[in-house]
Amino acid sequence: QVQLVESGGGLVQAGGSLRLTCSASGLTFSTDAAGWFRQAPGKEREFVAALTRSGGTTFVADSVKGRFTISRDNAKNTVYLQMNSLKPEDTAVYYCAATGRYSTNYSYTYLYDYWGQGTQVTVSS
Repeated sequence: QVQLVESGGGLVQAGGSLRLTCSASGLTFSTDAAGWFRQAPGKEREFVAALTRSGGTTFVADSVKGRFTISRDNAKNTVYLQMNSLKPEDTAVYYCAATGRYSTNYSYTYLYDYWGQGTQVTVSS
C-alpha cells in the first residue's frame, strides 16, 4: 500500500511563502507524474501543478503561474510545492497525488491513483 503524506501547511499572511512536501511511504513505485490539487470549502477540487517523473514537463494552473513551483525528488519519492506571494484566495486544503498513467495533460483528477490526506493552507489578509 502506497501512502502519500503532505506536510508544510499552516497559517501565513498574504504575500508570504510556504513550502509543501509530499512524502511517500510503503511500497516504492514508479510514477509518470506527480501533482498538487487544492480544494476550498464549497468548491470542487482544482488542479494546481504537476510534474512528470523526468521533470522535463511541467503543468501549472493559470491561477498560480509565476507564484508556485513544483519539484520532485524521485530518489526520495518526494514532491514539493513552493508557494510564494500567497493570496487569501489560495486558502484551501492542498492534496498531493501521483499516477503511473501516461497523459499529455496531468491536470485531471481522474488520472491519479494515489492521494494524500491533505494539508491545510490558510492565507490571512
